[in-house]
Amino acid sequence: MLYHSYQAHADFSWPWRQLSRSAIPLLGSPWLEAAPGGASRRKIAAACQVYNLSEVTHARPDWGITQVSVRGEPVPVLEEATAHTPFAVLRRFCRAQGEPGPRVLLVAPMSGHFATLLRDTVRTLVADHDVYVTDWENARGIPLSAGRFGLTEYTRHLVDFLALLGPGAHLMAICQPCVAALAATALMAEDDHPATPASLTLMAGPIDCRINPTAVNELATSKPMAWFERTLIQTVPWRLAGAGRRVYPGFLQLTAFMSMNKDRHTEAFRGYYQHLLDGEHDKAQATRSFYEEYFAVADLPAEFYLETVQLVFQEYALARGELFVGDRRVNPAAIRRTALLTVEGERDDICSVGQTMAAHDLCTNVRPYLRTHYQQAGVGHYGVF
Repeated sequence: MLYHSYQAHADFSWPWRQLSRSAIPLLGSPWLEAAPGGASRRKIAAACQVYNLSEVTHARPDWGITQVSVRGEPVPVLEEATAHTPFAVLRRFCRAQGEPGPRVLLVAPMSGHFATLLRDTVRTLVADHDVYVTDWENARGIPLSAGRFGLTEYTRHLVDFLALLGPGAHLMAICQPCVAALAATALMAEDDHPATPASLTLMAGPIDCRINPTAVNELATSKPMAWFERTLIQTVPWRLAGAGRRVYPGFLQLTAFMSMNKDRHTEAFRGYYQHLLDGEHDKAQATRSFYEEYFAVADLPAEFYLETVQLVFQEYALARGELFVGDRRVNPAAIRRTALLTVEGERDDICSVGQTMAAHDLCTNVRPYLRTHYQQAGVGHYGVF
């Protein structure tokens, strides 16, 4: 019922948000500036903008990557969807001029936000690479007829996308999907698949959460699985395309994130209001850009969320050699010819130092000259990528 209550409140708020959006241009009209009460109108207009910015949305923001700088010169960037499944779009970004560069599959987290959180990562990569991104769909828009989507289906998506890219492509996973990326690489190596990635880059991912446990890890182990299913899993309301699908709603995860830093977010909105009043448009735009992305949330399929909590954060299945994809046990030692890079942030309080580096202990047959580890000094989780 929680999801239904949330959706009813969102539906009820819609006319008021539309009214406030319509009022903003009127309140800022030049012909009203000279009239009495201009300061009051500016305050009302600023308040309307704050109200609109607080809206939680459920649609993927635009990527907005139209050009990159190459050797100091702007080069146009092409964006295209190269493959579709009910759960993901394989989205390609490449330079419109010259050779596109080495192919890389960038695996975005399915963690309550959209893949556009990696916009800056894609923009950096596309200057030198032919970039493909797993642009995951919002589960609340996926019909029940599409079937289940758990950790096995997630991993098989990566195998299929790598097969589509063909031999010689590189695989880069950020945060949560590091487990699935390592599993996909191991399965393909064991099968001697021609599209086994040439390199595997794992950035700030929970390969072994027994190492330096964080508050996130402790929360995951402090509750039984029945609590996560009973408390966090909701059913998509009937008027939406994914009606009846069980999900971990993005708005619940957003609420949890914001409650951890409530004072910081309150101060950010207070500052946004003041920047609007003071005419400091660049500062206001920076805040607006962040929260428009931050408040665009995506629901996770219940199977994927619950299996990730259980297998990755509670049972450490990959690190213990007990992770299965379908009926196949994942064997990282099967990886021999794929170069391995792990990246961690010194101040990461979500995926702590050592948890990603643990991949080197699992990939015992990757030769020393094909592996390396990098730790970025002074950065937290999001600073890693």
